[in-house]
Amino acid sequence: MLRIITCWAAIAWTANAPLSIEEVEVDPPKAGEVRIKILSSGLCGTDLHILEGRNKVPFPVILGHEGAGIVESIGEDVTSVKPGDKVLPLPLPQCRECSSCLNPTGNFCLEENILTPTGLMSDGTSRFTCKGKRIYHLFGTSTFTEYTVVREIALAKVDASAPVDQVCILSCEVPTGFGAVFNTAKVSPGSTCVVFGLGGIGSAIVLACKASGASRIIGVDINEEKFPRAEALGVTDCLNPQRLEKPVQQVVVEMTGLGVDFAFEAVGLTDTMVAALESCRVSSGVCVVVGVAPTHSQLSFDPALLLPGRTVKGGTMGEFKTRDFIPQLVTDYLQKKFNIDPLITHKMPFEKINQAFELLQNGNCIRCVVKLGGDESGP
Repeated sequence: MLRIITCWAAIAWTANAPLSIEEVEVDPPKAGEVRIKILSSGLCGTDLHILEGRNKVPFPVILGHEGAGIVESIGEDVTSVKPGDKVLPLPLPQCRECSSCLNPTGNFCLEENILTPTGLMSDGTSRFTCKGKRIYHLFGTSTFTEYTVVREIALAKVDASAPVDQVCILSCEVPTGFGAVFNTAKVSPGSTCVVFGLGGIGSAIVLACKASGASRIIGVDINEEKFPRAEALGVTDCLNPQRLEKPVQQVVVEMTGLGVDFAFEAVGLTDTMVAALESCRVSSGVCVVVGVAPTHSQLSFDPALLLPGRTVKGGTMGEFKTRDFIPQLVTDYLQKKFNIDPLITHKMPFEKINQAFELLQNGNCIRCVVKLGGDESGP
């Protein structure tokens, strides 16, 4: 008989307030679910936007969707993982049964809980309780806790030798950035690119553009402290829109002659989405929207921008089918086929998670990983 586990978690009781580390009760997994001992978690800009009130989710909530850990126990009918397995919870599931999963292209599983987050498991209940109150989940993951419960369809079993404090970012940041370049845009050798937003996702996009052979990568951000790190990753030109006398998109077009071949928006604001589109060259320019805009936003632009052949695209988790692809991504990293280590600039203990969010909010890190304690030997 599986028992309730009492552990520590960082709870967001409301927006615009620090996280509170509290004792929580974590229920056993139900059918099709897995309880995980979380060992590390990256802090993503989406978590920050929720805390700032830009993106709406139910409160109180345990945030975090970029974690790595060890399976502690499994519910009925779970067959793909067992206690002791090393896993990454996935914010975008892959049920392998819905029309999206069965389609050879695309990855937006109909079991997702991203666009309209309910904060609840598929049976309409939560597995978290604190001080007698129900605590909501985030995207079915909730990794800012020592133990969490995730559906089997939102779990990637990875190589047992994978270092959890590195590969946790392979559950969101890296596939989102890499896939935007390799799958959605299909950046070609010798092309020109512009990346709006040089945080975690934008930095992963820069790495992928460089790996694709882009000849010029323009980075756009209002925080110039990010520029040295961006240049080290492959950015060739840095622009701060607040220091320009013209709209940044006009400057990008002038710098490149006709505009860029590929534009990426990794900020999550409608103004920068329009700027990215207007930075694209006529006939063949591709604009990829990666950032998550504030809840209830509306995107408005001149439709004449599309008539000459520009394309606007979007994608979640890089359009990768998550359970199929992410374990291979971890293996490729272990085999040194690519290096994600420069994307992690800070590691901090779990109890300093609020200081980690301050680093993220101030633009003083690319990705900060918090360590939740324990070892990787088992649950």
